[in-house]
Amino acid sequence: MSFFASLVKPLAYLSLPVLVLRTLSTSSPTCRYYVRVFVYVGTLMSVASCSIAIAAGMSIAGRRFDTSFVVARVFYGLVSRLLNVKINVEGAENLTRPAVLMANHQSMLDVLVVGRLMPKQTSIMSKKSLQFTPLGPFMTMAGSIFIDRGNNARAVRSLEAAGALMNRLKLSLWMFPEGTRHSSEKPDMLSLKKGGFHLAIQSGIPIVPIVVENYWRLFRKGVFDEGSFTVRVLPPIPTVGLTPADVNALATRVREQMLETLRDISVKVPSSVLSGLESKPTTSQPTASPSNPTNTATQPPAAPSEPPATSSSPPTHNLLAAEKTLDILAAEKERELELASSMSSASIAESAVSETSSKSSEERSSEGGETEEDEGMVLVGRHGPAA
Repeated sequence: MSFFASLVKPLAYLSLPVLVLRTLSTSSPTCRYYVRVFVYVGTLMSVASCSIAIAAGMSIAGRRFDTSFVVARVFYGLVSRLLNVKINVEGAENLTRPAVLMANHQSMLDVLVVGRLMPKQTSIMSKKSLQFTPLGPFMTMAGSIFIDRGNNARAVRSLEAAGALMNRLKLSLWMFPEGTRHSSEKPDMLSLKKGGFHLAIQSGIPIVPIVVENYWRLFRKGVFDEGSFTVRVLPPIPTVGLTPADVNALATRVREQMLETLRDISVKVPSSVLSGLESKPTTSQPTASPSNPTNTATQPPAAPSEPPATSSSPPTHNLLAAEKTLDILAAEKERELELASSMSSASIAESAVSETSSKSSEERSSEGGETEEDEGMVLVGRHGPAA
């Protein structure tokens, strides 16, 4: 009996948090959201901690670059079952070639996409700040490369180092070219940063766009539901023979293909919602502008009107009233001219300040100032067959 109790008690203690979380998740939509986020992040941190042992064992076995593949699949397997979130992959055969893999970036749920698609023999290149998170030890032991993206100068050096690594070890590169997360009900993408395109042309390897369906219906602020979404891997886009002068055209071409696919695989948004998202409220109050200084919002108050002259008023009184009216009109005209002059001067001063600020920003960027170029995680993968 004591032996049986020694087996049951640990299971009971372990099941208690599960029962508490399940009860909370059914109490209200808000609790459900935070419980599921807690499970997602908690699973990520737990897998990262346990993966240190996995990395050590695989390094001894001579399979160091398979560590990320194994850990990614473990994470996806756990989260997909715990939260009942599935990913359907289309075009996985396009992942077999070494390439610059470019995926649209929506939220932290994209880590699940990486876990589902990461190929074997893969190493991760990431921003340096992740080295000091719970993911750091595992990523270091798995052969990850940490780069500092704090400013534009260091970002350029990081891309040059990545290019040298790709040429030397025949690696592929995974990146989020939008540079930051973007999530909305309407399937859309931000403009693409140019760093990855320069790298692809310089290395002479193709670009493989990876399009993640807009999962706004499943995950957004306050909502984390069960369900599935689609990821489509598009055919490779060759870069052989291209020059840096073709970067803008190539970026436009890739974004158009990704955006077209994103709208094709995403749940259709009603036209009423689209029109509501695209329309912007306007105010009925008129505002002053330099080109219209006499707008009603900035007109000086009208002078009190003079009482109408009567037929019994002598001619001298009528003449004085006319002269006074002319004086009032002249004063109003002078105020309007002063207002127009002052607003024009303010506009010129504002333009000068804006130009000075823009030049200062460009100088800071060229000298290594802060930039948003290629923010986010970049994954470097050794060429290998898709899982």
